[in-house]
Amino acid sequence: MPLAYWVNDLSPFVIRFWGNFGIRWYGLAYVFGFLTSGWLLMRYHRAGRSALPAGRVADLIVVLVFGVLIGGRLGYFLLYDFDLLVHRPLVLLRVWEGGMASHGGFIGGVLAMGWFARRSGLSFLHLGDVVATTVPVGLLFGRIANFINGELWGKVTHVPWAVIFPKSASEGMPAALILPRHPSQLYEAALEGALLLVLLQWRFWKSDVVRTQPGRLSGEFLVAYAVVRAVGEIFREPDASLILGLSRGSFYSIFLVVAGVYLIVRGARRRAPG
Repeated sequence: MPLAYWVNDLSPFVIRFWGNFGIRWYGLAYVFGFLTSGWLLMRYHRAGRSALPAGRVADLIVVLVFGVLIGGRLGYFLLYDFDLLVHRPLVLLRVWEGGMASHGGFIGGVLAMGWFARRSGLSFLHLGDVVATTVPVGLLFGRIANFINGELWGKVTHVPWAVIFPKSASEGMPAALILPRHPSQLYEAALEGALLLVLLQWRFWKSDVVRTQPGRLSGEFLVAYAVVRAVGEIFREPDASLILGLSRGSFYSIFLVVAGVYLIVRGARRRAPG
């Protein structure tokens, strides 16, 4: 007797006012992510482990919000749907239709952080280290929101915990005919979010790497993210054409590995006095 798989019919709205206008879980994921990051940065300062003044945390979060959102939005179309951007450039403004890329968000966040560090007279590498330890929080909430939205689903499978995603089939197809898939969004939430958060928090609090090897923890985050992203991509249905036989997520993560290894080696060679 075939298994009765759960159908993901969750609403993307927390509160829906009319049409496509309302408060969405995806939007709240960003809000919760940035608020939690701000709370962690304040905690770091109180513990004497961050050079970022408590009074500048809110300013940094605002700058990062713009950097991540703009970078993530532009990155989605540049990295995943460039043809659509060329033919319909105003699609950039249709944010209610979704479309964010984590790699683009990283680039936007780094550029915003660099600008902030220069204006504030803070070390860019130090700032990158403390911010990197908070990034998995946003990834955790974001991937859970992806699952609620029923988007970025996994490959077809018949494991007992498989899920039927109505959006993965043609409109109007009965749920009984839709193939079950890996809930890869939850795998990614566990790997990119929960696992990396535990790892980076352990490194931050149980070592002196932020003070003695500026940039190294950022490098470790980039390498670790690339690894777990590649693992998640094994179960995720590619949402764009492959590059050199790799999914877009895996291919773009190669550049994160290169940048991460550079920062790790640089931090080790330029170890600050103990």
